Amino acid sequence: MGHKQQLLEGAKRCLYTKGYARTTARDIVAESGTNLASIGYHYGSKEALLTAAMIEAAGEWVDRVAGSLKSDRDTPMGRFEETMNRLARSYPEVRTLVAANFEALAQMDRQPELRAQLVEGHAAARRALAAVVLDVPEEEVTPEQESELGGLLLALIPGTMALFLIDPDRGPDGTGLAAGMRHLA
Repeated sequence: MGHKQQLLEGAKRCLYTKGYARTTARDIVAESGTNLASIGYHYGSKEALLTAAMIEAAGEWVDRVAGSLKSDRDTPMGRFEETMNRLARSYPEVRTLVAANFEALAQMDRQPELRAQLVEGHAAARRALAAVVLDVPEEEVTPEQESELGGLLLALIPGTMALFLIDPDRGPDGTGLAAGMRHLA
């Protein structure tokens, strides 16, 4: 494994243990077994490295939780409910990563490269989330489904994450969200 990948893996471990805001370049170097100069050479800045690590870690987490979803539910609403339930149940095991998402968002206005990485990561997430709920390959998700359904899911996930961080015992799960959507319908 080269320095670039070692840095990424070390940064992911730091996100899980320290979060985004409390991770230093020295922490990443200690975790990765590399050197400080490698961060600038491969990623340009500690923030760019941490953002890349956060996007990858979040993608791995969602893939682990929702990507293997093979539910007996045969409707998009049923798959939505099951996906959101699985995500909500996983929040306690990835609490620091959940909090790191919000720490990164707080840095976005001061770091244009961070915003660009988040925009790119969110575009991929909208498509992937829509594909899971529709039970189709990502390449079959239409631009409208990506924008509308993927956008809805992408808006709901950070909302449920924030509510979990505030009050872990009363945050909504997929069952509650699906019931609320049925009230709207």
